[in-house]
Amino acid sequence: MARLPRLTLPGQPHHVIQRGNNRQAIFIDNADRERLLALWAEQAPRFDIALHAYVLMDNHFHLLATPATADGLPKFMQAVGRSYVRAFNDRHSRSGTLWEGRYRATVLQAERYLLPCMVYMDLNPVRAGLVAEARDFPWSSHHHYAGLRTDRFLSPHPLYWTLGNTPFAREAAYAELVRGGVGARDQQVLTESALQGWAAGDERFVALLQEATGRRLVKARAGRRPLPKA
Repeated sequence: MARLPRLTLPGQPHHVIQRGNNRQAIFIDNADRERLLALWAEQAPRFDIALHAYVLMDNHFHLLATPATADGLPKFMQAVGRSYVRAFNDRHSRSGTLWEGRYRATVLQAERYLLPCMVYMDLNPVRAGLVAEARDFPWSSHHHYAGLRTDRFLSPHPLYWTLGNTPFAREAAYAELVRGGVGARDQQVLTESALQGWAAGDERFVALLQEATGRRLVKARAGRRPLPKA
């Protein structure tokens, strides 16, 4: 089956996953991680991308971002990817590809999935057994939203501002969301939608998106198609 064209829509939050080739490490040390974050900070304004949240694992990363244009996100990912691979190969005396093909991404219904997606990212290191709590992992946006650090390149989504009227209230409310975790169903939707390229949202949201694109946005139902009437 031919791979669907990647879904990119301006003004909508996108959940992005980029993996290492054959699941190899894409970060060898903290200098690599800092290099990627610096590239994000440098390139996001160039392509009019609002970066909301992230987590850097050893062999992949997740990014939550809203592009202002239809081609902003692909161009941003291409520019960052090429620069990062050149720097990575030079530092570690290697050559060849680093990424597992093209990045994976999908559009999220903000009201339904944006905050759960942020929590899902924060808890990725916990699920992987790297740390006991999200606050123990330094390479995610959790520290920014929990008031433990400032990542100046991040642009909080408007939904984050609704969590409270003061920075302290927002940070406390967000930390409580992380402690509550993400349900198994939401976790499955967030993972599969990004990897497969399906839109993550309710039927009304998907229907509205479908009006803006000719691309199929949800997985086809199993079973045979009905035969045409004679």
